[in-house]
Amino acid sequence: MESVALLIILVLLIMLGAPVGFTMILIPVVYILITDAAPMILIPSQMFSAIDSVPLTAIPFFMLTGELMTSATITDRLVELSKRLIGRMRGSMAQANVLVSMFFAGMNGSVVADTATVGSLMIPSMKKAGYPPAFAAAITAVSSTIGGIIPPSIMMIVLANAGGISVGALFAGGIIPGLLIGLLLMIINNIIARKHNFERSEEPFSLKALAVVGYKSSFALLIPIVLVGSVVFGIAGVVEAGALTATIALFVGLFVYRTITWDNCKGAFVRAFRNSAMVFIIIAASGPFSWLLTSLGAIGELEEWLLGYTYNPLLFALVLVLFICLLGMVMDSAANIIVVGPVLVDVMVKAGYADVQAALVVVVGFLIGSVTPPVGVAFFTAGAIAKVRLEKVALAMLPYLVALFALLFVLIVVPDITMFLPRLLGFSQ
Repeated sequence: MESVALLIILVLLIMLGAPVGFTMILIPVVYILITDAAPMILIPSQMFSAIDSVPLTAIPFFMLTGELMTSATITDRLVELSKRLIGRMRGSMAQANVLVSMFFAGMNGSVVADTATVGSLMIPSMKKAGYPPAFAAAITAVSSTIGGIIPPSIMMIVLANAGGISVGALFAGGIIPGLLIGLLLMIINNIIARKHNFERSEEPFSLKALAVVGYKSSFALLIPIVLVGSVVFGIAGVVEAGALTATIALFVGLFVYRTITWDNCKGAFVRAFRNSAMVFIIIAASGPFSWLLTSLGAIGELEEWLLGYTYNPLLFALVLVLFICLLGMVMDSAANIIVVGPVLVDVMVKAGYADVQAALVVVVGFLIGSVTPPVGVAFFTAGAIAKVRLEKVALAMLPYLVALFALLFVLIVVPDITMFLPRLLGFSQ
């Protein structure tokens, strides 16, 4: 009962607007003060242990890469490339929105960064083209989940570090699910666009024009190839790859496209490290909070409850999806992945699933949670950019969310989707 009460308090504080990291530290501090269950020195000790890991230092580099891309207007080139690829398809701007998120995902690894960057470019244009603001916000938010699934992924690095799993294996395994999500969203876009007779580009498809835009975007597209390729094929570690791609992004912005100034560069560094600090605060806060949940027996009770459904694989998959969906609705995705993620991975491994598949299911599930009302950060961000009531955005997102959670169920029951590339590249048997 104590653990349930603490979780309820945590959820209520987060829903009231309290910072996630601060709340996760405050609860164990208050618990120790009241019960004297442990010396107070345990709090900073657990916080340090949670972030004492070399792979986590890759996170600022990924953040910096994304900020430099935005400052160098590389994202604008990706938008133009996406529009050229879509051609005269009905609902072309909605489809381009998904494609841009898929391109951007290979360079940044953050759902929130994807929502803010792509949303600031695409939502105003979609509204001007006659799309309902709620729909524009909805497709921007749901497509941003790809930003944390197609590698590189900040949350994959965090979960791999917590579970002792190969980052390269997770990066390889995330490629197919990320592409499937993009394809699924585009199929739903097409159905909705035909139903509501949304716009389509009047400019005919031109191979020559596509080649020109593709050439102009080639340096930008080099970034994900270098990053993912170097990690997946073992050429460099995730930290080295992050540093290399940030350097490439800086070089391209300064000397190739010449669209970034030193002042822009300074701003990109400041924003990248500020955003990285927010992630590290949550990771550090997870240390004492996880200790508290373990001390109260909540972790063991959760594992025992979930393992009770393993007698039926389909029922287990359904319960797991519903549990992830429920947590995603009431808690921040980063907190879910950092605190609950390792527990769910351990449960799935005990149930007979590969650790790579388990970790990918957890990451995909909780990143979908980042757009589910009422707590989803991407949900709020897209709504704010579109300047539309959040309940309208939530209603517009409904068909996409149903499809995404259905896909999550498929990822659990069909392991080859997540395990094909890791096995092919020798990460798993």
